[in-house]
Amino acid sequence: MKETITLQDILKIVRENFLFIISFTLFAALVTAFISIFVLKPTYEAETQILVNQKNIEQPHLGVQQVETDLRLINTYNIIITSSAILSKVINKLDLDVTPEVLMDQITVSSANNSQVVNINVVDKQAGLAVEIANTIADVFQEEIQVLMTVDNVNILSVAQLDKEPVPIAPNKTLYIVAASFIGFVLSAALIIIIESLDTTIKTEQDIEELIGLPIIGLISQISDAHNKSTRIKSRKTRRGS
Repeated sequence: MKETITLQDILKIVRENFLFIISFTLFAALVTAFISIFVLKPTYEAETQILVNQKNIEQPHLGVQQVETDLRLINTYNIIITSSAILSKVINKLDLDVTPEVLMDQITVSSANNSQVVNINVVDKQAGLAVEIANTIADVFQEEIQVLMTVDNVNILSVAQLDKEPVPIAPNKTLYIVAASFIGFVLSAALIIIIESLDTTIKTEQDIEELIGLPIIGLISQISDAHNKSTRIKSRKTRRGS
């Protein structure tokens, strides 16, 4: 038998088992679609933006220096926003049944390079609750930063709004189904190829030639039962005639 498998062999195996591969691929896609639609709960996102900037600058010529100071403070602000000092007050205000650590996992704080705008993104299974959490975090942070760092350079730039028909950010049903179909196709094809490669049974005359290293000079065809019966009847008639 062959010790190696060629590309032609792979294509032949895939062609002969194409129906199984397609069936397995369709099954994987249907299962994924069912889980995405009926099992996985949708996740929504809300975003609030705050601006780090002094409200009043007594000396205008120090404006550039103040902007640079605000930019350096943004990294510190990003850490404070997700700290227990802020999130604990948010939980109390909204009467949430979560810990600050759990709420922290729902929050993403980011800002573009050299930008004084800080984005606060919150994800939750409920669209309305995600909006409330995002806005409350911005309000609490604006109040508490004045106490924590004795500064007044935070303004709320935009608040999160609840759409009439919120669109979830996850699960991405189309992506999941396409990925499951691709994985199902690859796995089923690989499984068939592995099984065929490990099969050492002799099925054709080519297998015999490869096994013994000699050419086949003749074949014995299978004799059917009908042919055997016809031969026996002719033999009986011949004996009777004799």
